Amino acid sequence: MGASPAPGVAWGSRGKLEADMTGVWIAIAVVGTLFAGLASSLMRGRRARSAQPDGAERARVTDLGDATTLDRDTGAVRSVQKADLVIEEAVLREMWTPEYLERLARTYWRFLARVTLGLVHVHYSDDERSVVLVAPALKLLTFQAPEYKMDATRGLVRWRIARGLLVSRRYGRNGRGYLQIEVLRQPGVDPRSVRLHVEVEVANFYPSIASKLSRRLYNATQSRIHVIVTYGFLRSLARLDLAKSRVGRFDGGQ
Repeated sequence: MGASPAPGVAWGSRGKLEADMTGVWIAIAVVGTLFAGLASSLMRGRRARSAQPDGAERARVTDLGDATTLDRDTGAVRSVQKADLVIEEAVLREMWTPEYLERLARTYWRFLARVTLGLVHVHYSDDERSVVLVAPALKLLTFQAPEYKMDATRGLVRWRIARGLLVSRRYGRNGRGYLQIEVLRQPGVDPRSVRLHVEVEVANFYPSIASKLSRRLYNATQSRIHVIVTYGFLRSLARLDLAKSRVGRFDGGQ
C-alpha cells in the first residue's frame, strides 16, 4: 500500500483551494451588490437628467464603442470602451494640463463610488490605490500608484494591477495587467471646436471568476457591469465636471 500524503501537505493544498474559492464567492457577492446598486443609480440618473436645465452639458459625447475580448488560451481579458467629446477649443486649451489629467483620473473613481451608492470606493495610500467594498479590508482590486504621460496631443494615466479579490491568484498579480485612461486631441468639425477621443482600457486582466468558475459567468456579470459603468462614466464627461484630486500631485497639493 502507498504511503499517505503528509498531513501538512494535504492541508496546505486544501487550505489554498478554500482560500481561493472564498475569494471567488466574495467576488460573486460583489457582482450581485453591483447589479443592485447600478439598477438604483440608473433610475436616479434618469430622473436627475430629466430635471437638468438646458445647457448643463458643456461638451457633446458621440461614437460610444466597446471592444472586449477574452483570450481562450490564457484567460487574459482586454476591454476598451471609447467615446468622442466635441468641445470648444478654448475650453479644452484651458484644461489641457497635467492637473486636469489627474482630475480626470479622480473623476473616474468618483463616478464608480456614485454609481455604486458608495458601496465601492477607492482607498488611497502612498504607493497604492485600492478599490474596496464597504471597508478597506475587502480589496476588490489594488493598483500601483498611477503613472502619467502628457504632451501636446495625448494624455495618459495608467494604474498597474497588483492584486485583489477579483484577480486570479495564479496569473493576474504580476503588474503586467493595467487600467488606463487615454485622451487624444483631434481636429473638430469647425475651427472653434476640438474632438477629444477618450478610451478606457483594461488589459492583461485575469479575472478570478473566469479562472475558477466560468468564463461565461464572467462575461454575463463582471464584464457586463464594467462596460455599463464605463459607458456611464464616458457619458458623464459631457458636463466637464472634473473632481479635485485627492493627492494633488500636479497642483501643489491644494
